[in-house]
Amino acid sequence: MDRFEPNLRIPGPTALPPTVREAGARQMINHRGPEFAAMLARILDGMKPYFGTTNDVAMLTTAGTGGLEAAVVNVLSPGDRVLGVSIGSFGDRFAKIARTYGADVTTIDVDWGQAADPAVVRAALERGPGYRAVLLTHNETSTGVMNPIAELASAVREVAPDTLILVDSVSGLGAVPFEMDAWGVDIVVTGSQKA
Repeated sequence: MDRFEPNLRIPGPTALPPTVREAGARQMINHRGPEFAAMLARILDGMKPYFGTTNDVAMLTTAGTGGLEAAVVNVLSPGDRVLGVSIGSFGDRFAKIARTYGADVTTIDVDWGQAADPAVVRAALERGPGYRAVLLTHNETSTGVMNPIAELASAVREVAPDTLILVDSVSGLGAVPFEMDAWGVDIVVTGSQKA
Protein backbone atom coordinates (compact mmCIF):
# COMPACT_ATOMS: atom_id res chain seq x y z
CA MET A 1 0.00 0.00 0.00
CA ASP A 2 1.24 3.47 -0.89
CA ARG A 3 2.07 5.42 2.27
CA PHE A 4 -0.15 8.25 1.01
CA GLU A 5 -3.15 5.95 0.55
CA PRO A 6 -5.79 6.21 3.25
CA ASN A 7 -5.69 3.28 5.64
CA LEU A 8 -9.26 2.94 6.85
CA ARG A 9 -9.46 1.07 10.14
CA ILE A 10 -13.23 0.82 10.24
CA PRO A 11 -15.67 -2.01 9.45
CA GLY A 12 -16.69 -0.35 6.19
CA PRO A 13 -16.25 0.91 3.64
CA THR A 14 -13.20 -1.13 2.83
CA ALA A 15 -10.29 0.24 0.81
CA LEU A 16 -10.55 -0.30 -2.95
CA PRO A 17 -7.71 -1.85 -4.93
CA PRO A 18 -6.34 0.29 -7.80
CA THR A 19 -7.95 -1.95 -10.44
CA VAL A 20 -11.40 -1.33 -8.95
CA ARG A 21 -10.81 2.43 -8.77
CA GLU A 22 -9.64 2.41 -12.39
CA ALA A 23 -12.77 0.52 -13.47
CA GLY A 24 -14.88 3.20 -11.78
CA ALA A 25 -13.11 5.88 -13.82
CA ARG A 26 -14.27 4.42 -17.16
CA GLN A 27 -16.84 6.16 -19.33
CA MET A 28 -20.47 5.53 -18.37
CA ILE A 29 -22.54 3.05 -20.38
CA ASN A 30 -26.27 3.00 -21.08
CA HIS A 31 -27.87 1.43 -18.00
CA ARG A 32 -30.77 0.24 -20.17
CA GLY A 33 -28.65 -1.13 -23.00
CA PRO A 34 -27.45 -4.63 -23.86
CA GLU A 35 -23.88 -3.98 -22.65
CA PHE A 36 -25.13 -3.19 -19.14
CA ALA A 37 -27.60 -6.10 -19.15
CA ALA A 38 -24.81 -8.53 -20.07
CA MET A 39 -22.47 -7.08 -17.44
CA LEU A 40 -25.13 -7.25 -14.70
CA ALA A 41 -26.03 -10.84 -15.60
CA ARG A 42 -22.34 -11.79 -15.43
CA ILE A 43 -21.93 -10.10 -12.03
CA LEU A 44 -25.06 -11.66 -10.52
CA ASP A 45 -24.10 -15.11 -11.78
CA GLY A 46 -20.59 -14.63 -10.40
CA MET A 47 -22.00 -13.73 -6.97
CA LYS A 48 -23.84 -17.04 -6.53
CA PRO A 49 -20.81 -18.96 -5.18
CA TYR A 50 -20.25 -16.30 -2.49
CA PHE A 51 -23.84 -16.76 -1.32
CA GLY A 52 -23.61 -20.54 -1.67
CA THR A 53 -26.70 -20.64 -3.84
CA THR A 54 -27.90 -21.70 -7.26
CA ASN A 55 -30.90 -19.39 -6.91
CA ASP A 56 -31.21 -15.81 -8.11
CA VAL A 57 -29.18 -13.02 -6.52
CA ALA A 58 -30.66 -9.51 -6.51
CA MET A 59 -28.59 -6.34 -6.41
CA LEU A 60 -29.83 -3.14 -4.80
CA THR A 61 -28.26 0.31 -4.81
CA THR A 62 -28.51 0.98 -1.10
CA ALA A 63 -26.64 0.60 2.15
CA GLY A 64 -26.97 -2.61 4.15
CA THR A 65 -29.89 -1.21 6.14
CA GLY A 66 -31.80 -0.64 2.90
CA GLY A 67 -31.21 -4.27 1.98
CA LEU A 68 -32.59 -5.38 5.36
CA GLU A 69 -35.64 -3.17 4.82
CA ALA A 70 -36.16 -4.65 1.35
CA ALA A 71 -36.01 -8.16 2.81
CA VAL A 72 -38.55 -7.32 5.51
CA VAL A 73 -41.07 -5.50 3.31
CA ASN A 74 -40.99 -8.20 0.65
CA VAL A 75 -41.74 -11.20 2.88
CA LEU A 76 -43.48 -9.86 6.00
CA SER A 77 -46.86 -8.26 6.51
CA PRO A 78 -48.12 -6.18 9.43
CA GLY A 79 -49.02 -8.50 12.29
CA ASP A 80 -46.70 -11.33 11.24
CA ARG A 81 -44.95 -12.94 14.20
CA VAL A 82 -41.18 -12.62 14.00
CA LEU A 83 -38.40 -13.92 16.25
CA GLY A 84 -35.44 -11.53 16.28
CA VAL A 85 -32.18 -12.97 17.60
CA SER A 86 -29.95 -10.06 18.59
CA ILE A 87 -26.28 -10.32 19.49
CA GLY A 88 -25.58 -6.57 19.21
CA SER A 89 -26.62 -3.26 17.70
CA PHE A 90 -27.22 -4.58 14.18
CA GLY A 91 -29.38 -7.42 15.48
CA ASP A 92 -31.35 -4.75 17.35
CA ARG A 93 -31.62 -2.75 14.11
CA PHE A 94 -32.95 -5.75 12.16
CA ALA A 95 -35.70 -6.28 14.77
CA LYS A 96 -36.49 -2.54 14.79
CA ILE A 97 -36.92 -2.55 11.01
CA ALA A 98 -39.39 -5.44 11.26
CA ARG A 99 -41.30 -3.61 14.03
CA THR A 100 -41.36 -0.41 11.98
CA TYR A 101 -43.14 -2.29 9.20
CA GLY A 102 -45.72 -3.69 11.61
CA ALA A 103 -44.36 -7.12 12.48
CA ASP A 104 -45.04 -8.51 15.96
CA VAL A 105 -41.42 -9.05 17.01
CA THR A 106 -40.28 -11.13 19.97
CA THR A 107 -36.56 -10.81 20.65
CA ILE A 108 -33.93 -13.05 22.12
CA ASP A 109 -31.34 -10.61 23.47
CA VAL A 110 -27.99 -12.34 23.75
CA ASP A 111 -25.31 -10.75 25.92
CA TRP A 112 -23.04 -8.62 23.77
CA GLY A 113 -19.83 -10.47 22.99
CA GLN A 114 -21.62 -13.84 22.81
CA ALA A 115 -23.05 -15.80 19.89
CA ALA A 116 -26.64 -17.04 19.91
CA ASP A 117 -27.24 -20.55 21.25
CA PRO A 118 -29.19 -22.77 18.82
CA ALA A 119 -30.86 -24.54 21.78
CA VAL A 120 -32.25 -21.21 23.04
CA VAL A 121 -33.61 -20.39 19.57
CA ARG A 122 -35.14 -23.87 19.27
CA ALA A 123 -36.79 -23.52 22.70
CA ALA A 124 -38.25 -20.11 21.81
CA LEU A 125 -39.79 -21.54 18.65
CA GLU A 126 -41.19 -24.52 20.58
CA ARG A 127 -42.76 -22.22 23.21
CA GLY A 128 -44.36 -19.95 20.65
CA PRO A 129 -45.26 -21.63 17.38
CA GLY A 130 -46.51 -19.63 14.42
CA TYR A 131 -43.51 -17.44 13.65
CA ARG A 132 -43.40 -16.23 10.06
CA ALA A 133 -39.67 -15.45 10.19
CA VAL A 134 -36.50 -15.57 12.26
CA LEU A 135 -34.02 -12.69 11.96
CA LEU A 136 -30.34 -13.57 12.44
CA THR A 137 -27.11 -11.61 12.27
CA HIS A 138 -24.18 -13.49 10.76
CA ASN A 139 -21.32 -11.23 11.84
CA GLU A 140 -22.20 -8.55 14.41
CA THR A 141 -20.08 -5.55 13.43
CA SER A 142 -20.56 -3.83 16.80
CA THR A 143 -18.92 -6.69 18.72
CA GLY A 144 -17.05 -8.75 16.13
CA VAL A 145 -18.98 -11.88 17.14
CA MET A 146 -19.95 -14.35 14.43
CA ASN A 147 -23.12 -16.38 14.84
CA PRO A 148 -23.12 -20.09 13.89
CA ILE A 149 -25.67 -19.63 11.11
CA ALA A 150 -25.60 -23.28 9.98
CA GLU A 151 -26.48 -24.48 13.49
CA LEU A 152 -29.05 -21.74 14.11
CA ALA A 153 -30.77 -22.41 10.77
CA SER A 154 -30.80 -26.14 11.53
CA ALA A 155 -32.49 -25.46 14.88
CA VAL A 156 -35.14 -23.36 13.14
CA ARG A 157 -35.76 -26.00 10.46
CA GLU A 158 -36.09 -28.80 13.06
CA VAL A 159 -38.89 -27.03 14.94
CA ALA A 160 -40.45 -24.72 12.36
CA PRO A 161 -39.61 -25.89 8.84
CA ASP A 162 -41.89 -23.33 7.16
CA THR A 163 -40.51 -20.34 9.07
CA LEU A 164 -38.45 -18.00 6.90
CA ILE A 165 -34.82 -17.43 7.87
CA LEU A 166 -33.52 -13.93 7.11
CA VAL A 167 -29.81 -13.26 7.69
CA ASP A 168 -27.93 -9.97 7.95
CA SER A 169 -24.47 -10.83 6.60
CA VAL A 170 -23.54 -7.27 5.66
CA SER A 171 -20.11 -7.59 7.27
CA GLY A 172 -19.67 -11.34 6.88
CA LEU A 173 -20.42 -12.60 3.39
CA GLY A 174 -17.34 -12.47 1.21
CA ALA A 175 -15.01 -12.66 4.20
CA VAL A 176 -16.11 -16.08 5.45
CA PRO A 177 -17.92 -18.96 3.72
CA PHE A 178 -21.70 -18.83 3.51
CA GLU A 179 -23.86 -21.72 2.27
CA MET A 180 -27.33 -20.31 1.77
CA ASP A 181 -28.80 -23.39 0.07
CA ALA A 182 -27.11 -26.02 2.25
CA TRP A 183 -28.08 -24.21 5.46
CA GLY A 184 -31.67 -23.53 4.38
CA VAL A 185 -31.42 -19.74 4.57
CA ASP A 186 -34.20 -17.98 2.67
CA ILE A 187 -32.79 -14.45 2.41
CA VAL A 188 -29.30 -13.11 3.07
CA VAL A 189 -28.35 -9.45 2.82
CA THR A 190 -24.80 -8.25 2.33
CA GLY A 191 -23.02 -5.08 1.31
CA SER A 192 -20.17 -4.76 -1.16
CA GLN A 193 -18.57 -1.99 0.89
CA LYS A 194 -17.92 -4.30 3.85
CA ALA A 195 -16.06 -7.56 4.50
